[in-house]
Amino acid sequence: MEQITEESAAPAQGAEGVRAVERALDVLSAFSAGGEGLLVADLLKRVDLSRPTLYRLLHTLGKKGFVVAEGEPQRFRLGPSVARLAHVWSSSLDLGTLARPVMQEAWTYTSETVALFVPRGEMRMCIAEMQSPQAISYRRGVGYTERLVRGASGRAILAFTPLASGQLEAFAAGTNADMAWLREQLAITRERGYAMGHNELIQGAYAVAAPFFDGRGKVAGSLGVFGPDVRLTEARVNEFGQYLRILAGRLSETLGGSPGP
Repeated sequence: MEQITEESAAPAQGAEGVRAVERALDVLSAFSAGGEGLLVADLLKRVDLSRPTLYRLLHTLGKKGFVVAEGEPQRFRLGPSVARLAHVWSSSLDLGTLARPVMQEAWTYTSETVALFVPRGEMRMCIAEMQSPQAISYRRGVGYTERLVRGASGRAILAFTPLASGQLEAFAAGTNADMAWLREQLAITRERGYAMGHNELIQGAYAVAAPFFDGRGKVAGSLGVFGPDVRLTEARVNEFGQYLRILAGRLSETLGGSPGP
């Protein structure tokens, strides 16, 4: 009879170790935002594990701070170790690099200038841009800043930004903005999921932008496209807007957020 040595058993033990890690990750992935924590019965509905295996994994994850239990009956929620990893992950993000694949897709699809904007208080700033390959095109350049109330890229962010009473007026101070029109445009943007602009910041230019969100559900910026109206029609810009919604949703998922507003 073949004798099982430490060396011959190692591959099997290694495979079992990998499987245990996969199961532990399944348990962590079962949690979602909000709520009062999950009972063991709730977790059993979300993971394909036996009750004893689930208890063993919860015990191990609890010792390492990845889950905590409280109350009677016990409810489990994610622990401080998850928060620490989330902080490390978010601190190391290079948004321009993460967004490059979706920017490239938008650039290829539209053949127009594509830009990525992030909010900075009442302003927005361009942190990445890919200029149109067309002979006639517009560009702003990395580092360009503008008020959130001005232009499609700003309104795409502003429409999903919670504002205190009077804050919208404060953001618009000094811009001569038509407040009734601005409120209407923000409502339309929330309804369709993207903002449009024509002849606003550049005469003869169309712009369209969709917002993207972080893991907390907070608007993190906008993905925009702009080009001359000698090429673009309103129908074409609306088509771009629908496409940008899809791409911005993918970027939101990359950042740990939901795929839509």
